[in-house]
Amino acid sequence: MSAVVNLKNSQGNPRGKQRDTGDELVIAGVSYQSRLLVGTGKYKDFAENKAAIEASGAEIVTVAIRRSNIGQNPDEPNLLDIISPDKYTILPNTAGCYTVEDAVRTCRLARELLDGHDLVKLEVLGDEKTLFPDVTGTLAAADILVKDGFKVMVYTNDDPIIAKRLEELGCVAVMPLAAPIGSGLGIRNPYNIRMILENATVPILVDAGVGTASDSAIAMELGCDGVLMNTAIAAAQDPILMASAMKKGVEAGREAYLAGRMPRKLYANASSPIDGTFF
Repeated sequence: MSAVVNLKNSQGNPRGKQRDTGDELVIAGVSYQSRLLVGTGKYKDFAENKAAIEASGAEIVTVAIRRSNIGQNPDEPNLLDIISPDKYTILPNTAGCYTVEDAVRTCRLARELLDGHDLVKLEVLGDEKTLFPDVTGTLAAADILVKDGFKVMVYTNDDPIIAKRLEELGCVAVMPLAAPIGSGLGIRNPYNIRMILENATVPILVDAGVGTASDSAIAMELGCDGVLMNTAIAAAQDPILMASAMKKGVEAGREAYLAGRMPRKLYANASSPIDGTFF
């Protein structure tokens, strides 16, 4: 296995895992080249969905089990016909679940439908209007699922204490919201995201609230390990073009983070010193 080296962000906090073979996202021991994860909802048809996923360059595609057919309804079109598990890592999610019981049941259904697949995205929602997470329910469901052998990527609020608690429960990735789901408001509280990053030893991915490519770049410049989005692409006037833009935004933000931005200064300094010049 390649050596793992620590990187430091512009504030001196160790974050990120860059391998000798390149800068990869590692989730539950599996390496991915793309740090953009995308969803499958709200597209006009399967063809548009497929084209957008391809334009995004994503390798992990999340699927709402309660809203999508991945084999549980044999008489309906199967989403897996366009996002083959042979090409993508399918990430079943529990969108639409408002209780611990529903979330756990949905993950177990996904594992059955996907022949033992154990990587899942956990959401336990607390409110139909805001779709904010039910934090106590999320903690309870995460505990059950981890003990049941699932590798849990978990949607949560941007509370650094809760994020750390979910990591301690055994979640393989923590995904704080940047703003309410589907809002497109961008990164509303970068300071909380930074605090989560400073204390984390598992991947941290922004999940929810991204609206455009600059939002995804900002998330990556903060030091996030990735970004998960659906509405920002699917609800764009040109979803395929937006998927391409998001890919570039994530890549640019990651490169800028690794490069280390210049210090912010109130006044500019001359690019070249004037000492010793003849005039």
